[in-house]
Parts: sequence; C-alpha cells; structure tokens
Amino acid sequence: MARAAAEGHRVVLVTATRGERGLDRAGVLTAGETLGERREGELRDAAKRLGVDRLEFLGYQDSGIEGDDAQGFCQASAEEAAQRLAAVITDEAADVFVTYDERGIYGHPDHLQVHKVGLRAAQLSAVGSVFLATVDRDRLQAIFKLAEPVGLNIEDETLDWAVTAGVAAERITVEVDVSGYADAKHDALAAHQTQFPPGSIVFQLAPDVFQAVFGTEWYMELGGSARRTWLWDS
Repeated sequence: MARAAAEGHRVVLVTATRGERGLDRAGVLTAGETLGERREGELRDAAKRLGVDRLEFLGYQDSGIEGDDAQGFCQASAEEAAQRLAAVITDEAADVFVTYDERGIYGHPDHLQVHKVGLRAAQLSAVGSVFLATVDRDRLQAIFKLAEPVGLNIEDETLDWAVTAGVAAERITVEVDVSGYADAKHDALAAHQTQFPPGSIVFQLAPDVFQAVFGTEWYMELGGSARRTWLWDS
C-alpha cells in the first residue's frame, strides 16, 4: 500500500470488522475504552502512515479466532457482504482489487470469509485485475529456522502457524519488492499496539533484518500463471 501510494495510485482499504474480539497484548486500554474502539484508532493511524486515501469498514462483528460467535462476520451472509464491498469497488472505479488467499493467510475464520466475500465482490463489480494476498510458505519456514541461532525467541504457537500459513512457492505468480518502504511498514505495525506491543519480536529485528523479512510481498493473480517480480527502482 505504501509503495502504491508513493507511486501515485489511489489506495482504498476496506475491513470487515474492527477486531474487537482480539487481545490487548500491550494492556493499553483506558477505563471505559473498548478493544474495538482502540483497534479502529490503531488502524486509522496505520493507514495514515501508509498513505491510504480512504478507509472503509463494512460494519461486521469480529468472530474471534474460534469463529463461534453467531453474530460474527464468518456467520454473516457472504452475498450481502459482497454487495457492500462491491459498492465500494464500483464507487472507486477500481482497476485492481486485492483480497486474501483461500486460507486467509493463516486460517482465521473471518479471513476465510474475506476471501469468499472478496471473490464474489470482484465478480459483482467486474473489477479488471484481482490478486490474492498470500505468504511464501517455504521462505517463511526458512526464516523461522534462522531465528533461534540469532537469539530470537519465537513462540511455539507462531511456529505451528508457520507450517500451514500462506501457500507453497510454486503457486505464487507475483512477487513485489517493497524493501524501499520497510520504514513505513515498521511504523504501520507499531501503530497496532494492542497486537504488536513494543517488545514484540518484529521490533527486535535489526533494520537490515527487518527489511529482509518484510521487504517482499507475495500474490496470486487470478488468471495469471507466469511468475513476475515487481522491483522497486531506487
């Protein structure tokens, strides 16, 4: 998003929920403040740091990691949500649309619903180019294997997540170099304080290591097959 904005493109970010059933990992909520309110503020701050032009909420309730809330987004009508999302796409006359891969990167029930809703919204709006945001699973696992030797302590649940996160490298069709915007990405992550407290592992990384880990993004273009790399021209 930061790269697209810097290169003169209009960037619109749409989220289904406010993440109100997550955790306040930093313990920063004030008296009377809800997690949803705090996370909306964090998201607005992060979007500003990335250069996002418009931020929209579809207005659904966070389902939680277990997806057991009958009022949550994952239980909502995918068709209705797709119509709401398609209205934004159409209003913007967007020519590129990005949603999650079929696993929602790591399997969160709301992310799975985002994938389903996103594909239907793309169909309803007839947007020209559709990309599925993902992670190169092979590279992710290789990075985690290097963590312990350099003194980084990664929680077991994170290691378990890495086994199935994203997709195998051969399925990726687009690789985008965002190394020139690593600082913007670092700042945006820092804005999400309830999810990434100051002591989080991502903030323990030296600048060059952070750039190596977060300086590439991966996508699958629907209808695309040949792998392409979009390099940053410094």
